[in-house]
Formats: sequence, structure tokens, C-alpha cells
Amino acid sequence: MSSFLGYEVPWLEQHNGVHTAQEISHQPRLWRALSEILEQQYDAVSTFLNPLLERSDLRIILTGAGTSAFVGDAAAPFIQQGLGFQVESIPTTDLVSNPQQYLDPSRPTLLVSYARSGNSPESVAAVTLVDQLISDSHHLFLTCNGEGELSRYAEAAGNAYCMLMPDGSDDKSFAMTSSFSCMLMATLTLLGGQSPSQWSEQIAATATLCEDKLLQWQTAIKALADMPYERLVVLGSGGFAGLAREASLKSLELSAGKVMTTFDSSLGFRHGPKFTINDKALVIQLLSSQSYTRQYDMDLFKEIRQDNQALGHVAISEIPFNEEGVFELGQLGLGDQWLCFPFILFCQMLACEKSFQLGLGPDNPCPTGEVNRVVQGVTIYPFNQ
Repeated sequence: MSSFLGYEVPWLEQHNGVHTAQEISHQPRLWRALSEILEQQYDAVSTFLNPLLERSDLRIILTGAGTSAFVGDAAAPFIQQGLGFQVESIPTTDLVSNPQQYLDPSRPTLLVSYARSGNSPESVAAVTLVDQLISDSHHLFLTCNGEGELSRYAEAAGNAYCMLMPDGSDDKSFAMTSSFSCMLMATLTLLGGQSPSQWSEQIAATATLCEDKLLQWQTAIKALADMPYERLVVLGSGGFAGLAREASLKSLELSAGKVMTTFDSSLGFRHGPKFTINDKALVIQLLSSQSYTRQYDMDLFKEIRQDNQALGHVAISEIPFNEEGVFELGQLGLGDQWLCFPFILFCQMLACEKSFQLGLGPDNPCPTGEVNRVVQGVTIYPFNQ
């Protein structure tokens, strides 16, 4: 009988969690499928992207709403480092409400749009506004739904390229899990400054590592979820700060707000947000493998341990070190951008387990409909210059 995250399918169906558990578990398989898609479309997407990336005045905006926006938050620092020029993550929810503050008509712009469904009203409106206000506009759509509005737009537009994520990435559950990781992985490969041979090896190694951790972490994560924490704090530096934002949202969503969550950078956390730590708080640190950055992560790790104020404090690290509560990946040399995937996997698993522990159904933690899988109730107004 099939099982996911240590639970058999009938139990998951009874507890309204079969989609979430399956979608977390099948990510390594989807990443391998994504690697094949990237290889198959490499020539076509390069023909679209390369002339743009040769332009020194190009502005790249990574955009989406909610979890899709956090793909950009996590990716932007890594992409900027790889490409060598400015990359910005600006949510569609900001672009649509304040286009005059974020869009520069004088600069050629590549808008990279992330969307699970491709039907969120802000996602469609952001594309329309960019085309309306910027004459030299271009679009790269990374989406999971071939029938969505963004996919259909790309079919008819001469300034757009759409890459569909693998079958199965259009998550059926409320929370985005495999859709998030696939769109992030596609971004890091297409815009990360690596060759296909480099990223194909990295994807394979990352998938193998995460398959192992899906099994190895189950017991420990169940024990963490059983702790009576009411707050979750996720901390990381650079791109891991953006990843921490997504990790904190997963627990907020799947607990239906019963676990209040926050995120921050290692250095930023001391500047006020540290007040969130109390005896009802679980703190998770995502530790960089880069020696310079890791110094700041480890200083905060030691400080939190010395303060001894948190209910629980754990860290995830590629580099082994002998401390209780550290989930070690082993010194694999993947590099920080690829550590995003085991890091977010851990946090997804914890969010799902906490949802079960609270007696909720992670597939739909808000059955009364105040919060929906695809956002509703948004009115898009025409922008008149």
C-alpha cells in the first residue's frame, strides 16, 4: 500500500492530507522531470533569453503573488550573483496597486512571472501593466498550468516565453509545495549563470539527497510537531531569508493561523524581531555553507542557545557540527542555492505534521472559505496615465 511521509493513503484521505503529503514527497521525482524539460527546451529558451541578457541596461523583475512572490525573494540574490547585474523581486500585489512606483518606462524590462495556476488576478494584471507602461517589455512565464491565462497569453504574444513545470507540479492541495520548488529550481538553472552540464548534475544530487531526507527526517519532525509551540520563527541570510519567508508561510497556512509565524535574516533579527522568542516559540535556522556568511549565522545560533528563551531551537546545516538539534546534511558541496531544496523540504514536512497534530486537514485548512487556493475577491482597476 502506498504511503507518504510515513502515513498510508487511507489514513491520509481520512485526515484530509493525501494531496499535501504526496506533493511534498514527489518533489525529487518532479525535479528530475524538470531537468529533462530544461534540457529539451534549452535551445528555444536560450534563443529567447540570451539577446536580453546581453543588454547591460536590462532590468529583471521577478514577480508573483504569495508563495509565488517568495520564489523571487529566494532566487533574486543567487541570480544577481550569477548574472552580475541587478535583479529585483517585486510582488505582483505591489506592481498592480502601485505601478508608477515600481515600473520604469525608460528601461527594457524582463518580467519573470511565477504562477501555480496562472489565473491569479494580480498575475495577469501585472503582465498587462508592464506591456502598457513599458514599450520594450519581455516576459518569461514559469507556471504549472498549461490551461492558465498566462500560458494562453504566451501562445499569442511575440514578447513572451512560457515554460511549464512538470506534470504533477500544479498542486491540488491548498498550500504550494512542489509548485514552489519547481519554479525556484527552474529559475536557478535558467538564470543562474551555470551550464546545462553543471545544473543537471546539481539537480540529480539534490534530488537524491532529498529522497534520503524524506525518510530520515520523519521521526524527528513528528517529535518537533508534537511540541506545544504557538510561534514559529525561521531565520536565514541572503537568499535563505526569502526562503525563510516561504517556510514561515507554510506553517501559518497549514495551521490555519493557530501557529503564528515570522521570518528574518540572521543580522536583522536582533533589531526588534527577537522579541518574538518566548517559551511558546520554535526557532529554525537555515545555515549558510559559505564561510563568510556562516559566521553571522553561527553567532546568532550561539546567542539563541545562550539566551535559553525558546521552547525549541533547531538548525539545518550542510556542514556538520556537534550540537543538539542540528539536522545535518553532510558536507556535500552543493552550494547555497541548491541547499534551498532540502531546507524548504524540512519546513514543508514540519508544516504538514503540525497541521495533523492540530487536528486540521492540510489539503484544505480553511474549509469555511475565507482563504482560498486561488485568491478571490480581487477587483482589478484600469490604470490611466
